[in-house]
Amino acid sequence: MRWASALSQKAGLDEAVVEAATSVRGSLGDAPPDLVAAFVSAHHRPTYVRLGELVGRELPGTLVLGCTAFGVIGAGHEVEGEPALSLTAASLPGVDLQPIRIEEVPAGPPDDLRQAFGIRAARPHLVLLADPLTLDAAELVSSLDVAYPGMIKIGGLASGGASPGENRLFLGAEALWGGAVGVALSGNLAVDTIVAQGCRPIGHPMLVTRCEGNVVHELDGKPPLAVLRELFETLPERDRDLFQNSLFAGVEMRQDQVEYREGELLVRNLVGADSDTGALAVGAPLHTMQVLQFLLRDARTAEEDLARLLDRSKQRGAPPRGALLFSCVGRGAHLFGKPDHDSALFREKVGPVPLGGFFCNGEIGPVGGSTFLHGYTSAFALFREAR
Repeated sequence: MRWASALSQKAGLDEAVVEAATSVRGSLGDAPPDLVAAFVSAHHRPTYVRLGELVGRELPGTLVLGCTAFGVIGAGHEVEGEPALSLTAASLPGVDLQPIRIEEVPAGPPDDLRQAFGIRAARPHLVLLADPLTLDAAELVSSLDVAYPGMIKIGGLASGGASPGENRLFLGAEALWGGAVGVALSGNLAVDTIVAQGCRPIGHPMLVTRCEGNVVHELDGKPPLAVLRELFETLPERDRDLFQNSLFAGVEMRQDQVEYREGELLVRNLVGADSDTGALAVGAPLHTMQVLQFLLRDARTAEEDLARLLDRSKQRGAPPRGALLFSCVGRGAHLFGKPDHDSALFREKVGPVPLGGFFCNGEIGPVGGSTFLHGYTSAFALFREAR
């Protein structure tokens, strides 16, 4: 297995594709690419409808998967709000690739869902790209979890377009409008994931002792607003400032475990409160005896969170051959005040692994054994041989 990633900031798309493809060929040597993840900034509108055709001309026989983006990631660098093209190519011997096109999300039991998705492999890993303006991506990943439990689903939502019709999804030589595209991977391939949600805990974990839907009525037997008032009084000044506009809830998603790991908390917004009853609404369904932890997010916390998860991933064993990064448009230079933050930290912790991707309008990745649509997150997919 070989991977290569290239970035071009040529103003013309034809020239950008030639430059990036030439770099990819040089890195792969005599191994022709089977898959190319292609991400292009909106500055190349309207010529980006030819992206799949242009990549296929330079790298014949490859499956092109990609989308439009506010910013792209390639060759270890991040370019936001400027003309850019990223090509990340992989030669994948022993791996079966099946392109996927989804125009609407099917419903039903697992057998019906598998038939509707039409994926040949019984246990595929899925890389997914969706248009957030035309398809409910949260519903899509939920249906895919039902159809293919325990398998990796990772990806992001196209960005760069402000209204329906402005985003494009690329699959093969086609430039598609709306829905979702992806690739199902099976065979001699292992995929590890890192989902860095950029938060740190405050206070201590609590149990949801009374709830209704997504509304918490009691935490450890107390109204949650009373808990928050008590918690605020214990915080240092910096955290009190963050408390005003960067407070989140982390919800434990592994219902089959008594103990939980910090990285398996699903981060969700606080969406409402009732000052009369002290109840709090969270952006996720809840159940009694579920762990809930209040969290804060800022640039320093996001960096520490990603560094910890990258260190943990490195300890798992064999290094990856290549990686894809799906990062929120709210991260990058907007959050960290400088470009290349997550890419540079990845290179520092993991090594010179080819890395490409884009800045998304939402990130798809697993937490606690289930797949979710996230925000303000960096979701990495790390690829290596299974054998």
